[in-house]
Order: sequence, then C-alpha cells, then structure tokens
Amino acid sequence: MAVTTKATIASFGGKLLKCTHKAATTNCEMAFNLYLPPQLTNNSLYKCPLLIYLAGLTCTGDNGAEKGFFQHAAAQKGIASILAILPHTKAHLHTIPANKFLFSGGLQISGEDDSYDFGSGAGFYVDATQEPWSKGYKMYSYITSELPDTVFQSFPQIDGSRVSIFGHSMGGHGALTLFLKNPGKYRSVSAFAPIANPSNCEWGKKAFSGYFGADNKAKWADHDATELVKGWKGDPLDVLIDVGTSDNFYKQGQLLPENFEKAAQGKGKVNVRWQDGYDHSYFTMASFADDHVNHAASYLLG
Repeated sequence: MAVTTKATIASFGGKLLKCTHKAATTNCEMAFNLYLPPQLTNNSLYKCPLLIYLAGLTCTGDNGAEKGFFQHAAAQKGIASILAILPHTKAHLHTIPANKFLFSGGLQISGEDDSYDFGSGAGFYVDATQEPWSKGYKMYSYITSELPDTVFQSFPQIDGSRVSIFGHSMGGHGALTLFLKNPGKYRSVSAFAPIANPSNCEWGKKAFSGYFGADNKAKWADHDATELVKGWKGDPLDVLIDVGTSDNFYKQGQLLPENFEKAAQGKGKVNVRWQDGYDHSYFTMASFADDHVNHAASYLLG
C-alpha cells in the first residue's frame, strides 16, 4: 500500500502531490492527485478532513487541479482533496486518459480502448461482474475502501472520520451512488452535471450492459442514483447539483438530473441549480468549484 510521490507542486499555499501505488483491488498501479492544504503542510499537529473528487469520462488526472481549481477553496478551508482518481488499463507514458487502470503491461482486454464511453476510459465506479471486465474493473471497491485506506495510512494527518465526496459527469454518478450506497460513510455529496439516471441513458445502458450483463437490471438499479434514492433511509439529504443550460450532454438525455430530483422528493433537499449559458466543461466547474468545496466544508468542519 506504500504511496510513491512522483511530483510535489506548490498550489494556493499548500502542496499538490502526484501519487501512485500498487492496488490489490484493481491488480495494477493506480495514480491520483492529493492536495494538502497549507494548514496541514505548515503545522504537523493539524488534522484535516478529506474531500474526494471523482473524474468524468476520458478526463486526465490533472483536470481537477489544473482546470477545476478545487484546491483554491480547499486551501481556504483547510481540507485535503483527492483529485481526479485514475483507474487505468494501459500505460501511455504521460498521456494517460483518466478513469483507466495503469498496469505494467496493461490488462490487455480486447476492445477496452475502442470507445471513449466504455472500457478503459469509462469505469463508471462499479465492480464489473462480467468477464473479461471483472479481471480488474473494480472501481467501486477501490474508491470506497482501498484508496482511502491507503491515503489514511500514508498521510496520518488526514482524518479518516471526516470524508466527503463529489464528482463530474460519470464522476458525479459515482459520487451520488457511493454516497447513497454507504449511509454515514461520507459527510456530504455534490455533483457537476452527473449522469443521474444511467439505466435510462445511452452511456449508462452501454456501460451497465457490458459490466453487469444486459439482463441484470437489478444490478443496474443498485448503481443508479435515481433508483437508489427511492430507498434512502438515512438522514435527510442535502445534495448540491449544478447543471449548465448549454450542456449538450444534458440536451442529449445523458444526464437526467430531473429524474433524480423527482425520485428524491420527501428524502430531504436536492438543490439542482440550472446555470444559464454554462456547458459540460471545466469552465463551468471552475466557476462553481468554491460552492461545492464550501458545501462539503459545512459538513466536514461543523
């Protein structure tokens, strides 16, 4: 579980670490960015909470830090952040697309690199049950268990009892489903343009058919935020979601946040904010990044 720090970059008074480690869950070397706020880097006694960010389809490991600027508010609030989780399947030198597993030699699964929305660029934060994907596509277990355990062991100043989660697009789907499937594990959740009802959009149907089987609709529902929220029995929800009115993927029916909002009625607060003129890009995320970090901070620091 030892973490190797490949680079250390000064950012907003703190340090952005480029990290790798060998993961048992995915049978590969995994990479992630970890932002340590100045409160931690300047004070060895400071204990800080953790905010996990899950990346979207095909995003690189640097997007969250270099385009989302999540570390700006994280530095102000004294929150450590794991940015742009990288499940990788092929070693591509320094041009590795995000959400792929990074193996020595690769998984070498036929067809895994054929399309952007399935396989090596689209793990969908599930544990695949169908061969050959079950060989290493275990992002649900990696994100909920092995990755945080590794971080807490390697960075003891990070408080494992205070963790929140958020994400973008496919990562927004991951954040919502991981939060809903694990009541009490995360203090809060938010999302940018999440794939909120994957069982009813083309991206989700393709991914779930491949990873779970076309007929295993019960498994689909178990990783669909709109279905999961119907059975929510935890504390009243407080979910922040931002969607741009110029988001072409929303217009194509890939996101369906309105389905999630409707299903969550009576379960608490789901604040879907429609941002006029904004699209699916990191320009949108950078514009509202502070809001999402502050949403998490209200639970992590309270």
